[in-house]
Amino acid sequence: MANNQYLEAAKQIVAFVGGENNVIRVASCATRLRVVVKDDKKIDVDQIEAMDLVKGTFNNGGQFQVILGTGIVDQVYREFVQVTNIQEVSKEELKEAAGSKLNVLQRMLKSLADVFVPILPALVAAGLLMGLNNVLTAQGLFIEGKSLVEAYPQTADLAEMINLFSNAAFTFLPVLIGFSATKIFGGTPVLGAVIGAIMIHPDLLNGYDYGQALLDGTVPAWNIFGFEIAKVGYQGTVLPVIVSSFVLAKIEQRSRKIVPAMFDNIITPLVSVLLTAALTFIIIGPAMRVVGDGLTEAVMWLFFSLGPVGGAIYGVAYPLLVITGMHHSLVTAETQILANIGTLGGSPTFAVVAASNVAQGAAALAVMYLMKRNAKMKSLASAAGVSALLGITEPAVFGVNLKFKYPFIGALIGSAVASAYCTFMQVLSVSPGPAGIPGVIVIRPESMIQYMVTLVIAFVIGFIATVILAKLFNKKQNV
Repeated sequence: MANNQYLEAAKQIVAFVGGENNVIRVASCATRLRVVVKDDKKIDVDQIEAMDLVKGTFNNGGQFQVILGTGIVDQVYREFVQVTNIQEVSKEELKEAAGSKLNVLQRMLKSLADVFVPILPALVAAGLLMGLNNVLTAQGLFIEGKSLVEAYPQTADLAEMINLFSNAAFTFLPVLIGFSATKIFGGTPVLGAVIGAIMIHPDLLNGYDYGQALLDGTVPAWNIFGFEIAKVGYQGTVLPVIVSSFVLAKIEQRSRKIVPAMFDNIITPLVSVLLTAALTFIIIGPAMRVVGDGLTEAVMWLFFSLGPVGGAIYGVAYPLLVITGMHHSLVTAETQILANIGTLGGSPTFAVVAASNVAQGAAALAVMYLMKRNAKMKSLASAAGVSALLGITEPAVFGVNLKFKYPFIGALIGSAVASAYCTFMQVLSVSPGPAGIPGVIVIRPESMIQYMVTLVIAFVIGFIATVILAKLFNKKQNV
């Protein structure tokens, strides 16, 4: 009987998404059926959401996602595949199919985000090690006027060793990005790593010293056929190596089409690395350094020049960017800030993003609280709200808050207030991490309490604002 229920649900979903001829790809995750269709206009959202097994839907990144719940989604997915005669695909393959539906700007931003996904574990590990080092070396954290290292000198070498471990990923960040980006762009990843290594070669002027050398007029240069090319490294930068990796992949792809197969393994790597490296130091590097520095400085200006006002602006802008997918562009600035953590002390953006996510979760939970008759939406709102508190906001944003509009506004209010607070208290992170309650692990030790206070403010204000807006707009009986 249960199998018939899942089969019937699968048949209905197929019909309501426009029929099997409208389905391109399908996959499943822990709770959601993910469908990529040819024409989104053929999807009958109301009919799908009226189904007994369906807890909600949302459309994001070219994927129409049907929330079914743990266990149920696997059963419906199997029947869906049988009904449509579509080959099972992985989530990665589904993302590729969904990406083909995006416009040029959306594809660019998606590629930018995809570059950082594989290297996030390395950056998180580095950040946590950095946090551990901060615990050992921060004065007054456990002992008044002293750090643990000062109180227990025998731990000094341990702290020094941990500090070395924590710096490695950021010191060689261009190598990691070069490998990942080149793979994303369709080139040979190890050649991308070589380009990244070239960009931070120790024979170059360290990128961190470039600004002072420029002021002093002591920037070293190569003289090639009468042209001077600055011998400057790209430590602490992100965009130069990403663009260089893109150029490398395109040169490699073109070379493989032209060079005879018997010479391909010799000539293609040579030409690809030589041309890309030359273009990097002549054009790409200098231009992208300016763009990357400008983007980072704009973000830092918001936080350190405008203070709480800038934090509030970022807190309101971030969820609006999430809706369009434009928030992926902020990954570049965030990573570049973290790569210069020794100078800046940490990134102020993470706490704001976490506050925004928690505020979205609070708004969704407020919708659950306001529910009186719609049990399905109440169930969706509760699950989506908890998910947002843990850092995953898509179900809350697309499945609940935007659907009713006023919860999204309530979340923006909560995010703005909490973001202003954490900016005023200078809450800094030391690495990427889950932007929600679990994110406390990547916050500087001295800021951890203020980080949790920030999330409490985001939750309380977001929840209360949503309830008040519901009453002001007389929405309570309609949700």
